[in-house]
Amino acid sequence: MLIDRYAVLGNPVAHSRSPFIHASFAQATGQRLVYERVLSPMDAFEATLRRFAAEGGRGCNVTVPFKFDAAAICPRLSDRARLAGAANVIRFDAEGWYGDNTDGIGLRIDIEANAGQPIAGRRVLLIGAGGAAAGVLGPLLEHAPGEVVVANRSIDKALVLCERHASWARQHGSALRASSLAEPGQSFDIVLNASASSLAGSGVPVPDSVLRTDGLAVDLMYGPAAAGFLHWARVRGARAQDGLGMLLEQAAEAFLLWRGMRPSTAPVLAALRAQLAAEAAAG
Repeated sequence: MLIDRYAVLGNPVAHSRSPFIHASFAQATGQRLVYERVLSPMDAFEATLRRFAAEGGRGCNVTVPFKFDAAAICPRLSDRARLAGAANVIRFDAEGWYGDNTDGIGLRIDIEANAGQPIAGRRVLLIGAGGAAAGVLGPLLEHAPGEVVVANRSIDKALVLCERHASWARQHGSALRASSLAEPGQSFDIVLNASASSLAGSGVPVPDSVLRTDGLAVDLMYGPAAAGFLHWARVRGARAQDGLGMLLEQAAEAFLLWRGMRPSTAPVLAALRAQLAAEAAAG
């Protein structure tokens, strides 16, 4: 009997915890599937994706830096992927590939349910304007924050992202504006790092004044990559959270798209936390 194949495509991809996550989901739900890592050359994402589909793949996750490319390739998109202009999940349907973006709903669940931080009426700083930021902005606005500021090294990219979401922001009663990294504003309730700064190992790209004491600071990365941002937030009095919870919640939404059921995330999150702790202790 053939077993359905899924994968995460990206560059880099060796660090991805997605194979463990989806294997755990499959075991918990009684689904037969295999889930792999596929490293795509930077200049050959579409060819890599088409090869995986031709070899029997049923669907895939897409990670940095290919989320915009994934949306452009898919002839059918969910409303949230179309709004973002980026896709992190693809299902290889016979009638045409279907692209979705589960990053935003994953982050929203992690913030509100796991961290206990309401979004409605709050001031939110979103650092970055790449594929990760594009994926989360729409679902954040859907929950009616008072203000969202998108801060990016290239303010032009932040402006484009804000312009794409301007109507959506007005519909939900939220103020939305673009900013440079140097002067985004002060004392935000929620600070989200969706930039490449953690992955690159560089410093926190915004002033300390963006943090409000007892506010929530979330790095969309996890593990050692997020350590610097989390330390920066904690020593300045903010609550700090990495992106592991978001990773689990967005993966559960992808599993729902592929398999028609949403697995429980809490046991897998606990197992991942234990894995990361053991790896850190081992040096």
